[in-house]
Amino acid sequence: MGKLLYGTSGIEIEFDDRTLTHLQIVIAAKLRRKESFFFSWKDDPAIGDGRSSIWLDSSIPLYFKFAGGRVPAINREWLDILTASSNGSGGLQFTEEPGAPGSNGNGNGHNGNGHNGASGPATVR
Repeated sequence: MGKLLYGTSGIEIEFDDRTLTHLQIVIAAKLRRKESFFFSWKDDPAIGDGRSSIWLDSSIPLYFKFAGGRVPAINREWLDILTASSNGSGGLQFTEEPGAPGSNGNGNGHNGNGHNGASGPATVR
């Protein structure tokens, strides 16, 4: 599992490396344009099964720590979905990769049981 470390707060948000790579691309594009926004995701059931959000701004340091050494293949469709979400009034809403195991195929990040599938809910520490 990779981690997104948020500012100097000590908050660590865990995602698999494939997910984290796609999030890094979308987040970096917005921050390069000096756009501030919320990033929201569904929490892992192990930490309460709720939702979490952080405010992202170019003045807040972010650190993307990947567990593996290889950059995964990029799914353009998923990038488009995440980017479109990030441009909405609710900010970037994490959604599961289209076609991923556990996906319901509609790209909304839910597999019908209220939880994200293989790309999974995030764990915050």
